[in-house]
Formats: sequence, C-alpha cells, structure tokens
Amino acid sequence: MPATSVRSLSPARARLATAVFFFVSGFGFSTWASRIPTIQQHLGLNEAQLGGVLLALPAGLMLTLPVTGALLQRHSSRRIMLIGAVLYNLMLALLGFVTHTWQLVLVLFCFGCSRNLLNISVNAQSVGVQGLYDRPILATFHGVWSVAGFAAAGLSALLIPANVSLPYHMVVVSVLLTGVALSFFPNSLVLKPTKQAQKTGFSLPDRSLLGFGLIAFTSMACEGTMYDWSSIYFEKAVHAPKAIVTAGFTAYMVAMTVGRFSGDWLVSRLGISMMLRYSGFLMSLGLLLAALFPTPITAGLGFVMVGLGVSCVIPLVFGMAGKSSNLGSGSAIAAVSTVGYFGFLIVPPVVGFVAEAANLRWSLALMSVLGAVMIGLVWNLKEPS
Repeated sequence: MPATSVRSLSPARARLATAVFFFVSGFGFSTWASRIPTIQQHLGLNEAQLGGVLLALPAGLMLTLPVTGALLQRHSSRRIMLIGAVLYNLMLALLGFVTHTWQLVLVLFCFGCSRNLLNISVNAQSVGVQGLYDRPILATFHGVWSVAGFAAAGLSALLIPANVSLPYHMVVVSVLLTGVALSFFPNSLVLKPTKQAQKTGFSLPDRSLLGFGLIAFTSMACEGTMYDWSSIYFEKAVHAPKAIVTAGFTAYMVAMTVGRFSGDWLVSRLGISMMLRYSGFLMSLGLLLAALFPTPITAGLGFVMVGLGVSCVIPLVFGMAGKSSNLGSGSAIAAVSTVGYFGFLIVPPVVGFVAEAANLRWSLALMSVLGAVMIGLVWNLKEPS
C-alpha cells in the first residue's frame, strides 16, 4: 500500500472525488462512442475505412502504457489524473470539429493517449481510497463508470433526433466535465509515487498469467466491438429509426451497469470460475442472437446479454492474476492488461473489415466465437485460494 500524505481528508470525500473522475472518464468515452455514426456519415467512411481509423484510439492507449507507468513512479497519481482528465476532455471537444480522415486519426490517437493517463491514474487513486475502508469498494467505482456511460448514451439519444450539432454537443460536454473535474480535484487523495524496478517497453505475461491475459483479450475485444459498432449495427443492419439508433448501445451500457453493481453478490454464490463461464455463455449467445435476428427487440436483447457477460470479467481476472503470480500484483495486472488491450486494439477494426467483405451480421456472428473461447479457457483454469 503506497504511503499517503493526508491533509485531514475524510474517506467519504476522497471516495467521492475518485468516483467523480471515474464518471468523467465514462461519460466522455460514451459521448464519443454514441456519435461514431454521425462522424462516419460526415466523413463518408465505409465500414472498412472506419475500422482502420478506429485503430488510432487503442493504438494511442497502448503506446502510452509504459509512459504512464513511468510518470506514476515520479509523480502523484492525483496530478497525472487531473492532467489526463483535462487532455481527455480537450480531445473530446476536438472530435466535434474534424473535417478530414487524417484529422480524425490524429485526434483519436491523442484521445487514446489521454484516456490511458486518466484511467490508470484514477485506478491508482481508487486503490489508495480502498485503503481507507475496511470493506470492499473498488467495484462501485467501475459501476460509476458504467452509470456515466449510460447517462451519456441517454443524453445522445435525446440530442441526435433533435439534430443538435456534433461540435456543440462535444464542446458543451467537454467544458462541463472539465469543470466538474477541477471542482472535485482538491478532495482527491495525495499518494506518494510508487518506486518500482525499471522496465522498458510493455510488460508481457509469463506462462502462469497467459490464460488470464487471453480471457481479458476475449472480454475487451467484445467491449471494444460494442463501443465502436453497436450504434452502427442498429443503423445499418437493424435499420432502426433515427430516434432509436443508440438504443442498442444504451441497452448494452445499462446491462453492464447492472452487472457490475450485482457482480460481488453473484460471485459469492457462484464462485469466480462459474461466473466467468456464464459470462462467456452470455457474450456468445448475445452476439449470435443479434446477428441472427436483426430486429430492435432481439438485437437489443442480445446486446443486453453481452453487457451482462462482459461486466465483471476484467475485475475478476485481475483479482485472480494478482494472487496467482510470483510477480507483484501490480506487475501481474499490468501484464494481463497488455494482452487484454490487444483485444481492444485488434478486434473492432476486424469487425469493419469483415463487414466490408460480407456484412455486419457476419461480423457479429464471428465475434460470438470469443465467448466460446472464454468458456474453454476458464474450464481448466485453477481458481486461486
């Protein structure tokens, strides 16, 4: 547990401040995801072109991983968290003004870099706040992220049919989120930097962690697919009216939120391994249902299943990885995260390439294999005591 320099700060205020930054992260990302169809139409991109462009965001996130780790060894996580939040919201605003594909690629890359700065530092803050409590609270922070994503998707569902312009939407959200972050920053926890052994490049998992990394890969691949393609699927495969184009993404976010807030209760009754098997089953079945029956109701139900399926996978896998390796928990989680982010990086663009070669329904059907792969990986996985 890192040492803290505490300024008569109550645990409740520190917890609220950290939750606010999780909210900023989730609201900003969901705002971007809900307006992808608008940007695609504005730039005249087909599915394959959009898939290639979308590589820029996770590429920026991946390439910033070692940089963020180095920064957190030298500076307090609260400082990196604030810088990340300001840059994140600046890039969100700029997304509303892109007029050429190369501009979108550049801004998305920077958006990914800033998102990584914010997300890793705010998770470090959450671990510090957890140390102030004698009961588990980490899952609630991720639940707040999902609530924020749902709220942003709901707002977009109101603004898009009203023909609110993309620049206005992005700028207003960016300014408000920045103001909220600055307001709650003084209550964030002051943590001394954690010195670790110097490493270069990415931290890759050893053989004992590879299974966890592959499970993270399948889950984050499905998450990335939902963020990037759910609204487009409703528009082009489901042929939903404009007013409900974001309904699939909203259903997914609601389900993920419910899953995260109920996950601890379910794990205590089912066990981690069984919970992960059910997660893989829901992911696979949900994607197949949406692909085979592309109507608003059936596709929406499928996206609900996917949201429930992916909701608790990453927290559970990170927890097991931290107990199952000779590495420190932080190094083990970083290694598993690296493999997981490759799923977030590679798979969503593949959806675009397959959609251009065949169609979006084939893409989603192909992605359903990921859930089956997860079930196979979990089957022989040893659950740590």
